[in-house]
Amino acid sequence: MRHLFRDTPWGRVGGKSTTREPIIQEPTSSESASKSASESESDFASDFEPEATRRDAGAAESSRANRGWWDRNADEYQVEHGTFLGDDRFVWGPEGLDEVEAELLGPPEELKDRRVLEIGAGAAQCSRWLAAQGARPVALDISHRQLQHALRIGGSFPLVCADAGTLPFADAAFDLACSAYGALPFVADPVRVLTEVRRVLRPGGRFVFSVTHPIRWAFPDEPGPEGLSVSASYFDRTPYVEQDEQGRAVYVEHHRTIGDRVRDIAASGFRLVDLVEPEWPAWNTSEWGGWSPLRGNLIPGTAIFVCERDDRG
Repeated sequence: MRHLFRDTPWGRVGGKSTTREPIIQEPTSSESASKSASESESDFASDFEPEATRRDAGAAESSRANRGWWDRNADEYQVEHGTFLGDDRFVWGPEGLDEVEAELLGPPEELKDRRVLEIGAGAAQCSRWLAAQGARPVALDISHRQLQHALRIGGSFPLVCADAGTLPFADAAFDLACSAYGALPFVADPVRVLTEVRRVLRPGGRFVFSVTHPIRWAFPDEPGPEGLSVSASYFDRTPYVEQDEQGRAVYVEHHRTIGDRVRDIAASGFRLVDLVEPEWPAWNTSEWGGWSPLRGNLIPGTAIFVCERDDRG
């Protein structure tokens, strides 16, 4: 199975904050219906092993499946990966590239009072770091259970449960937006998400997002030597799907090539200002799913796209 994201270290646990408890904004009626559907699908036996396949999966199916998967697996995910990052660091990928050093959103001292939207926030660790810099973050995730973990850890910023393809915010509501392995890998229509992000950013606003490096789709998702031989076409965009006994998707990931991502960014009204491919640092000896020092020293594992809203005529 591929599971590019479920085995990665994007969860954190720790002591509960004493700051004011944030408010979870509940989904709209349509989103609630989608959530109810995903909850009903989660009733299959816990010992059932989904079938892994490659097939088409549209926007509605992908959203429903991934909302359900993250709701079902949020607890295990947070426990298993909780020690990698702590509660309030901003790390862009398994390599451990930290926003403190990367400054992809800008120098930390310039984040004060900036309105920042974190998309696919999980337990809102990045938003917690942003708040510590004086920014005014909003943490958004499709999974209600992930946001309950954000409540458990604590923070004084808003939490919003919503689909990234339909952002419940006014035009130009934010100065910056970010997403560390959130939303983009799981959506069938990335242009829709990017267009929504552009809409809620002020003119010239910056959006930075990280995803699994597209080249990784050509290799087996294994951390050892077996993960170093090409096993599939890099150009095969067929989604990776896990489905239940009735053929209903319970987990979906979508592949886009580097060229696809660049074209999606341009089509959405953004200008790509940087593409960062973090190298594996010597200090990181961990293996997370298919990520490892062996592979990280030979092929990139993460791609970070730095975009700015393009308002040129």
